[in-house]
Amino acid sequence: MNIKILGPGLKKDEVFFEAATGEGRGIWCGPPVKPGDEAVAEFELPALLMRWVDIVPADQEGHGIRMEGNEVVLTGVLDNIEEDGTGCLQLDGELIMFECLGEPMALGSLVEVRTREIRLYPVYL
Repeated sequence: MNIKILGPGLKKDEVFFEAATGEGRGIWCGPPVKPGDEAVAEFELPALLMRWVDIVPADQEGHGIRMEGNEVVLTGVLDNIEEDGTGCLQLDGELIMFECLGEPMALGSLVEVRTREIRLYPVYL
């Protein structure tokens, strides 16, 4: 996903970023960046998420990234969940992988994924 660095966060290597679908924050796992830098980043959600708690049906249309308090909310299509709990969210054409537990959810539905941490890895094309 193409992102633009807006500024540093409070945690080590934390940055605020802007993407075509909204704004968020995450831990930058690459060479140092500064405000105004642009990068192509892969998103990783390191926390184990709970379906119907951290992953819920979206009450709004469209894909997006936004911040609510200490959480970053990713809105996209629930693309897949394997038997081992490995899931995939499609957000504006990008795939974001995560691990989850809980009751089944309808694949292909629009969901919100709430997380306290996103790791951002630079993609070198």
